[in-house]
Amino acid sequence: MLKVLCGCLWWVGMMFGTMAHATSVVFLNPGLSTETFWVSYAQFMQAAAKDLGLDLRVRYSERDRQNTLQQAREALQGPQPPDYLVLVNEQYIAPQILRMAQGSQVKLLIVNNALTPDQTQLLDAGKYPNWLGSITANDEEGGYLMLKELLRQRGPVPAGESLDLLAFSGAKHTPTAQAREQGLQRALREHPEVHLRQLVYGEWSRQRAFEQATQMFKRYPKTALVWSANDEMALGAMQALDGSARTPGKEVLFSAVNSSPDVLQARLQGRISALVAGHFTVGGWAMVLLHDDAAGVDIQRHGGRERQVRLFQLIDEPQAQRLLDLRNHEGDSVDFHALSALDKPAAYPYPFSLQMLLK
Repeated sequence: MLKVLCGCLWWVGMMFGTMAHATSVVFLNPGLSTETFWVSYAQFMQAAAKDLGLDLRVRYSERDRQNTLQQAREALQGPQPPDYLVLVNEQYIAPQILRMAQGSQVKLLIVNNALTPDQTQLLDAGKYPNWLGSITANDEEGGYLMLKELLRQRGPVPAGESLDLLAFSGAKHTPTAQAREQGLQRALREHPEVHLRQLVYGEWSRQRAFEQATQMFKRYPKTALVWSANDEMALGAMQALDGSARTPGKEVLFSAVNSSPDVLQARLQGRISALVAGHFTVGGWAMVLLHDDAAGVDIQRHGGRERQVRLFQLIDEPQAQRLLDLRNHEGDSVDFHALSALDKPAAYPYPFSLQMLLK
């Protein structure tokens, strides 16, 4: 009996010891706690963290820059700092947090919005030995793919004719928005028959894009294409067109980014003609990197310090339905442990891809 009791106590001690030493991560989520994209982003991260045995805490800034800075200060200077701090360079905030972390033992990883070239030039990376780098999606390519697909769906433009385009970008001081704009401009250079009549900053907001589009459709009544840097702005612009003599997906073709239920339904209904998605998975893949770093893997050998992953892809109707069916359980079908570089060859490339969810 005593032997059994001792064995039980040993097992309980081991369990509590494992829990106490779980690698801890704080994610400074720049979005609203009610914002579909950032909530689904955090859910995928949590699924990865659970599978990998990481203790993840998500803090929402509610799109307030000062909230993010305060949350970073609390994480870095509090009584129990985490092992890792994951942040987004939204509104160019990353350098301040990197400086705040100097002298701390907390390791930092930037996701989604990497440092801009100007920020990188101004920062001396050698001063931040705990900065692991960044992992981002191919936003420029995402912006490019949307316009190319809109034109493919529209068909050839007769010689001498042109198409009017309206564009809705996100927050002006956000690297992601800028990269998607660059992709749009690349596609425009390849298609001089497309005339960009106006580009506005919809701040990722459905209501703001609705108000902007209401005026823009009056100003440019021959609009044939609408390019949007996220789903909310595309849905707002479509709402502004509803009630007119023109129909989304017919007389006016719309594009969007993301995989919210509303935009997936719009893709299935044909109201959205070009949809790209995949970057909501970035945070989950970041958890794999942190798991490996904690285990002693030199993750820079498997993709470099500033890694960009080709996550954006065009979403067809069957894939839109698949993502709808997976809603809130996107991470359940992914074996995150299997993606680890532990015990893999030096040339092993992390196989991060949206296809892991769509297969």
